[in-house]
Amino acid sequence: QGLKPLAPTDYPHLIFGTSKPAPGLPAADPFLGKNKVPDLQKVFQRSDGLPVHLKLGYPDKLLYRTTMALTIGGTIYCLVALFIASQPKKQ
Repeated sequence: QGLKPLAPTDYPHLIFGTSKPAPGLPAADPFLGKNKVPDLQKVFQRSDGLPVHLKLGYPDKLLYRTTMALTIGGTIYCLVALFIASQPKKQ
């Protein structure tokens, strides 16, 4: 008789493989919004001499400077902690 499959061998059709809208939804969904990719491509491909991680202006500069401050502060803290831990203990 052999082994019988536990799962059905018939798979339903993929719903994302069709160009038809889902039933019950309008043709133009209001929640999709505007495609922002072309606008962002223009911003990031602009030749203004800025590195890509600073192209969006003030918020990027704030995040970059905060990250650098935390990195430098953490390095200094670790070095001071290692220095203090390496000192012989007084009795």
